[in-house]
Amino acid sequence: MAAPENGILEVLENLLDRYKINLLQMMFGTFIATIVFFGGLMTFVEKYLPNSIRQSFRYGKHSFKGETDPLVAWLEVPKSWFKHFYVFALFWSWLAFYVLVSTVREQKEAPEYVLRFLDIMGGGRSHRKVEIDSTTACVGALMLTLQCTRRFYETNFVQIFSKKSKINLSHYVVGYVHYFGAIIALLSNTSGFVRGSKPMEFSLDKLTGQQILYLGVFFLAWQQQYASNMILVNLRKDPRTGNVKTEKHLLPKGGLFNLLSSPHMFLEVVMYFCIADLYMPVKIWRLIFLWVASNQTINALLTHKWYRETFKEYPKNRRAIIPFLL
Repeated sequence: MAAPENGILEVLENLLDRYKINLLQMMFGTFIATIVFFGGLMTFVEKYLPNSIRQSFRYGKHSFKGETDPLVAWLEVPKSWFKHFYVFALFWSWLAFYVLVSTVREQKEAPEYVLRFLDIMGGGRSHRKVEIDSTTACVGALMLTLQCTRRFYETNFVQIFSKKSKINLSHYVVGYVHYFGAIIALLSNTSGFVRGSKPMEFSLDKLTGQQILYLGVFFLAWQQQYASNMILVNLRKDPRTGNVKTEKHLLPKGGLFNLLSSPHMFLEVVMYFCIADLYMPVKIWRLIFLWVASNQTINALLTHKWYRETFKEYPKNRRAIIPFLL
């Protein structure tokens, strides 16, 4: 007799397969709809919105400054908790990368428990198709794993969080869900991770011109995002002693901050574009890119507005997130 949990899993798998329910697509589709709807309201008609919505949406330097809603305040957590989901992202990304590399090296189909998990998350066993070869998957997984690793290092050992800064619990949860889903999406339609398929051999000779180009663009954006984040960190440090001298948000200068209010957000979009374009046949990665781009853009616009309102001498030539345009 099958264990009760196996029976429940089989029922779930059959339902997902029968009705073609792709949990990953539903997840990121919901994120996009939410950020576009509420981001649009915050951008164009914020002054007419209830304080509860404004307080929930804003955080960090552009956090809500009016009369707070007690319930929303109760659902807030320290912004420094950002570091928690990067701990998770570090573990999850390296686990996925290890499973991918092991599968490619051994030239055999992924273990049954991995296939079953991907069937549940990726639309059902009858509907998952091979759309990404092993070389592309290794390149994409390397990119996202390196990004998760660097962000773990920054948030846990470099970044200086204000002790007073809060974020809504929903932002905190979304951080976990984002990395959980994006890392799964690296494997969901990859050869060797779809039933009946085997991974292709990996070789540096098989790297295409597009893959080499995107690796170069990614690493440049990766390095520049770190440099931009260090500019923000150093604003709060005494240049002589290296000790923290303030937790206030100050006016950043230098590097890409000469062009943009939020270069780190622009570079985040660039890095995700590199991965998403390599994964273009996979619908979920198009959704992930739209989610990242819309989320970063809305946040950058609010940040840009805050800078212009706070610093009277703010450079007029700086744009929010796209050089010379937006």
